[in-house]
Amino acid sequence: MNYFVPQGNSLKINIIVAMTDYSSIIAATVSYVKQELADAEGGHDWWHIYRVWQQAKHIAATETVDLLVVELGALLHDIADSKFHHGDENIGPAKAVAFLQTQVVPEVVITHVENIIRHISFKGGNQEKSFYSPELGVVQDADRLDAMGAIGIARAFNYGGFKNRLLHDPAVQPNMQMTKEEYKNSTAPTITHFYEKLLLLKDRMNTPTGKELAIERHTFMEQFLDRFYKEWEGEI
Repeated sequence: MNYFVPQGNSLKINIIVAMTDYSSIIAATVSYVKQELADAEGGHDWWHIYRVWQQAKHIAATETVDLLVVELGALLHDIADSKFHHGDENIGPAKAVAFLQTQVVPEVVITHVENIIRHISFKGGNQEKSFYSPELGVVQDADRLDAMGAIGIARAFNYGGFKNRLLHDPAVQPNMQMTKEEYKNSTAPTITHFYEKLLLLKDRMNTPTGKELAIERHTFMEQFLDRFYKEWEGEI
C-alpha cells in the first residue's frame, strides 16, 4: 500500500500565510461555501460543513498538523459532492482550487487541500489509499464522525428520503464487497447503508481522538438498530 505525504517547507508556508490575514481567508471561504451550498440536500448542506469544520478543529488540537490546511479542507471537502453531480469526482476539487486561487493561499496549501477533497470519501471502503497526510486524517475523521451517532442516523434517513429509498426491506442483504461503482450507484434501503458504511467507520478512524469519539456514536447506532428491528416486528 503506497502513501503519498506532501512535502514542503513548512516554515516558508507559515511565513507566507502569516503575512496575510488568516482569519480573512477562513471568513471568505465560509461565505463562499454558504453561497454554493444554499440549496443543498439537508445531509450535505452548510450545516454538515459547519459540524465537520468544528469537529476537525477539535481533533486538530490533539495532532501536529497545519491548521490552515485542516480548516480549508474541512470547509471545502463537500463543495461539490460527486453524488449530486452525476458522479463527477473532479468538479469538487476543481471548484475548490479555483476559489483558493482567488485568495492569498500558497500553492502548496492549495494542492494539499485539493488532495484532501479527492481522497476523503468512503467510496465503498474497498479502495486502496494513494494519498495520506495527517491533515487528511483529521478532516476525514471529522467527516466520518458526522456520519455516525444521532446526526449520522438523521443524515442517512434524510438522504434516503431525498432519493426516495425504502426505510428497510428484510429481503435486501448488505453487499460488503461492493466496488466503487456499485457503492456509488446503490439503491438499497437506508437500513442497509448502516452495514455497508456507517457501522464500519469506527474501525477506520485515523486519529486517537477520532477513534475515541467514534466509540460512543457507534454504540448509539447499534442501540438504534436493535430498537428499530423490534419496532419493525411489533415487539415493543
